[in-house]
Amino acid sequence: MKWNTDQTVITMWMPHYPVMPWFMGRVSEVAKAFNEAHPEYRVQIEGFDWNDLPEAVHRATSEGNPPTIAQYFYTSAQEAHDARTADGTPLFTSVERAIDGRTEILGEPVVLDDLLPASRGYYLYDGATAAMPPLTSTTLLYANTTMLRAAGITEVPRTWDEIDRACKAVVDMPGGPSHAITWPNHGWLFQQSVAQQGGLLADHDNGRSGRAETVHLDSDEMMAYVQWWQRLYREGHYLYLYNGTEVDWDSNFQAFADQRVAFVLTTSVEATRMVEAGEHGGFDVKACRMPHNGEVPYSGNVIGGDALWLANGLDESTRDGALAFIQFLNNPANAAKRHRETNFVPVTKGAIELLNDQGWFAENPHHWTAVDQLSANDGTPAGKGALLGDFAAIQKAMTKAMHDVLAGGADANTRFRQATGEAQRLLDNYNEYCLGQRSRGPILVG
Repeated sequence: MKWNTDQTVITMWMPHYPVMPWFMGRVSEVAKAFNEAHPEYRVQIEGFDWNDLPEAVHRATSEGNPPTIAQYFYTSAQEAHDARTADGTPLFTSVERAIDGRTEILGEPVVLDDLLPASRGYYLYDGATAAMPPLTSTTLLYANTTMLRAAGITEVPRTWDEIDRACKAVVDMPGGPSHAITWPNHGWLFQQSVAQQGGLLADHDNGRSGRAETVHLDSDEMMAYVQWWQRLYREGHYLYLYNGTEVDWDSNFQAFADQRVAFVLTTSVEATRMVEAGEHGGFDVKACRMPHNGEVPYSGNVIGGDALWLANGLDESTRDGALAFIQFLNNPANAAKRHRETNFVPVTKGAIELLNDQGWFAENPHHWTAVDQLSANDGTPAGKGALLGDFAAIQKAMTKAMHDVLAGGADANTRFRQATGEAQRLLDNYNEYCLGQRSRGPILVG
């Protein structure tokens, strides 16, 4: 194809996700529509393996050719904040500050202010929204309500204690499964449960009032979650599925689909898949808010997903074209369509209103649950979630510790104190790199 050399080119680098191999094509279709509406621009979408994208951006930056827009996974948010060009200036600029109070850019309405508070809150940095999240998710509880009714349970549990009682009823009923609940051993669920209790993973308000320097994987909130989980396992209620990597999302889904358990905790993105598993298996499924520790006030569940980061130092034409595309990608129609196709939370209030007007949530109440859960977030540093350097590796320290507790019989308090030491070394190494005291190591995502 012959391109118009008078066009302003905007490059957007985004990750390929194994569970959504077609997603980049959908974004490319949106870019094509934007290009047709704005023929003076050409948005080019390039895809990278989701594990490799931050390192690819770093390499391109060192060569003086970074993308205009980069889509980073949420655990790489601190990495994005800290990214620098060869002369030491920040690689990315705040999307909110670049918008500078405008309500439209190149005729595209600005939707940044319309973001769900929990989605926007995670990317608040130094008093402004640093990046625009197109993909947002949270953790939900999916319940086999047919099995629960057979066990005499009429209301889906909301707290840990209620889960305990429901699990016992399910396992004890005639013909009941050998286990009642499962979820993957993944760092995201630790984050969720600590945040729910108002706990922090790091100092400086979870890394939000200053760079995180101290990490806490053995806090009271963390240990309350670990000990509850361990108790469910010891009592035979929690089914631990381990395939050699310590994180096994699909096996947990399959256990629920096969009715080997009554409950599964997993991402809100699985809502349609869970309901369809019930339809195929002949049982009713309800998507519910993630159960919390009923002994302490609830602060909120944190988000997962991605955000769009805008390159710093762009000329006015490129900057405004990129900002306009970011708004266009997240306008109500596009955000609503993306939710329907991917099951990620419709990230703006306008998209939610559009879907509601179309009767979507009335027909698919399992998709409303994630919106409802994130709307209950209190906006505190706990509810917003942590900003941490080397966050992916720190998550792995949590999951390895829990594996040793469940499968190896390790003492929980001792093992999580050890994990805190491991995580602290990771954070120290990362911060030393940012201060120029150490060379850059591999970047982990996940």
